[in-house]
Amino acid sequence: MARQEHEREDLLAEATALVERVEIELTPRSASVGSAKTEETPGPRIVLGFRRDGAASLYWNEDPAWHFNTSGELRRAYHGGRLYKAERGSLVALDRRRMEHEVRLIRHELNATETAAILDELRQSATSLATAIAAGQYRLVGQVPPQADVLGRAAPLLAALSAKVEIAASPRVQ
Repeated sequence: MARQEHEREDLLAEATALVERVEIELTPRSASVGSAKTEETPGPRIVLGFRRDGAASLYWNEDPAWHFNTSGELRRAYHGGRLYKAERGSLVALDRRRMEHEVRLIRHELNATETAAILDELRQSATSLATAIAAGQYRLVGQVPPQADVLGRAAPLLAALSAKVEIAASPRVQ
C-alpha cells in the first residue's frame, strides 16, 4: 500500500480492468436569484465501468467508490476516506494507520446502524444517478470504447441498487 495518497488517477484512461467505462459530469441545477441566474458550479464527475466478467465499479469524484461482484452485490467500497470490504454478507472497515515504516490496516466490523447508513447512501446515489441519466442531466466526458452503451448497460444495475443493496459474501469479483 502506498505511503503517500494522491488524487484519483484519470480513471477513464487508466482503469483498463474496466473494459467498458464512461465518465459523465452531472449537470447542476441552475440556482436563481429573482430572475437572474447565479454562476453554476460543475456537478460531480462519475466514472462507471464494467470488467470483462460484468462486475461493475462506480466512482463519484474522489470519494466514494463502489465495487460490485458479477451478481451486482457490493464487494468493496471507499467512502469517507475509509476502505470497506464484504465478508460473509457484512461490511468490514479497514482504517489506515501510518507507522514509521509501514501502513497498517486496522479492522472494524460495522454494526447494523453503520451498515445501514453506508447502504442508504449508496441507494440514494444510485437513485439520483439513474434519475439524472434518464432525464439527460449530464455531460458525457468520455467513453471507452467509444461505441459502447455503458449507460444503457448500467441502467439495470442502478435500478437494482435503488431498490436494495446486497452485500457480497467476499470482496472477490466472483
